[in-house]
Amino acid sequence: MLTRNVVVANRLGLHARAAARLVNIARQYTSHVRLERADTGQSADGKGIYGVLLLTASRGTELRVMAEGDDEQRAVDALCGLIERRFEEEGDALF
Repeated sequence: MLTRNVVVANRLGLHARAAARLVNIARQYTSHVRLERADTGQSADGKGIYGVLLLTASRGTELRVMAEGDDEQRAVDALCGLIERRFEEEGDALF
């Protein structure tokens, strides 16, 4: 299992559109993907929109991105990259 921590930096946090992007990317990989809030330990299947939304990860929330399987490295890299790029939302201020 591969694990990496990443901080949600976009202004609106892990809202519906951002969660949908994350889930769509997670579903591209065969590895089992989980997301976990570092502060509460609450976790969700990274391939399920409902669970991801229930994490209610606002700006500044640290998430653990975990993947286990043949393509775990690529899955974690892709998901953390998306979060670090602020879910590719245009106009999201850097600070």
